[in-house]
Amino acid sequence: MASTRDIKKRKASIQSTQQITKAMKLVSTVKLQHARGRAERSRSYFDCMYSTVQSILEKTKGVRHPYLDGNDSPRKAVLAITSNRGLAGGYNSNIVKLITRGELSREELDIYAIGTKGRDALARAGYQIKKAYPDLGETPSYAEAMVLTELLLESYAAGEVGEIYLAYTAFKNTVTHEARLIRLLPVEPAEEQEKGAVALMNFEPEETEALNLLIPKYLSSLIYGGLVESVASENGARMQAMDSATSNAQDMIQDLELLYNRARQGAITTELTEIIAGAEALN
Repeated sequence: MASTRDIKKRKASIQSTQQITKAMKLVSTVKLQHARGRAERSRSYFDCMYSTVQSILEKTKGVRHPYLDGNDSPRKAVLAITSNRGLAGGYNSNIVKLITRGELSREELDIYAIGTKGRDALARAGYQIKKAYPDLGETPSYAEAMVLTELLLESYAAGEVGEIYLAYTAFKNTVTHEARLIRLLPVEPAEEQEKGAVALMNFEPEETEALNLLIPKYLSSLIYGGLVESVASENGARMQAMDSATSNAQDMIQDLELLYNRARQGAITTELTEIIAGAEALN
């Protein structure tokens, strides 16, 4: 059995760790409130944008456009959104698993990494990191999403990649987050819910010019939505992880208190036994 001194040192160490986890939980809770507000406020716009583009594509049967038809490049670009810090449960590892254990071949992927955790993990796994954005902050802006969109579209237009994917963590609620991998380009219309005659859409001035303006805004919307939802998911995951760590620390402290009391009682019993034995020896 460990000595009472060792148990006290161990208990003090766990109490210090518990104070840190409590502080990190409080910080994550405050950040989550702001991030969740941004995600919920922007979700309506992006849902509307998505449904509008899908409605347009549904009514443009036979329209030829690079954003719809793709190109001959076998390579694929993946915009992977992770964090710069750990201690967030499975937030970062879920995105890495989504890419490494999915159907995408490692030899054909160009990774555009947001966050150092995903960048480092994918680099260790042998993936090519085409570009990294470690300084993209916890408050992403739509302008930053537009810059990412422009970069990806330039690579797509040059024939460097034939498909573009977005890997992010969707925020459902405080305790539920889902890692998702969606294809951005070529744009695919969603499956039709009801079969029937669909009125064709007329473009003014023409289809190509309209899609050239619409699809980049559509991609920027999806990327920005992925960024804000990922930030909310990260803080939610970290809040849960720190809450669990704080509870586990409390359980360990209670166990150490019992162990300390037993060790202390054992020491007292031993001292009493020695005193009694000495007294009997004198008699």
